Amino acid sequence: MSTQAIAETETEKASLSVAMDMVQAWNELDVDKIADLFAEDAVLHSVMIEPIQGREVLRAHLAALLKGASYLELQLKNVAVSGNVVFLERVDTFKVGEQEGAVPVVGILVIKDGHVQEWREYYDRAQLLSEMGVAQIDSPALNKH
Repeated sequence: MSTQAIAETETEKASLSVAMDMVQAWNELDVDKIADLFAEDAVLHSVMIEPIQGREVLRAHLAALLKGASYLELQLKNVAVSGNVVFLERVDTFKVGEQEGAVPVVGILVIKDGHVQEWREYYDRAQLLSEMGVAQIDSPALNKH
């Protein structure tokens, strides 16, 4: 990964280190390492769906999410650090079963005591599902003006 972030304070350096460990764990498809980097009461919130809270709940969710994945790379485009908050602009490329895809994502990680306390993800869910080859349910509620 060629993207560099400048971390000036000790808090920023520590926060960036945790975030980069998390990126590496995702790239290695290491569910236990990913889960262990979350705080006990952490929240993972893909903002278009309900948040998931708690390390062990996250571990189960991530195991199901990554089941069948043979490849995943969080390709970092821009990384910024402000105190204990790390911003990751990236493109996630993946292969699940025979389906390959790529989705642009912005993730915001709040680091506390060496763990991810909160992770907010912003991406186009319809694009992700399409890239994964998952059929979407057409909801009349989504089509209201």
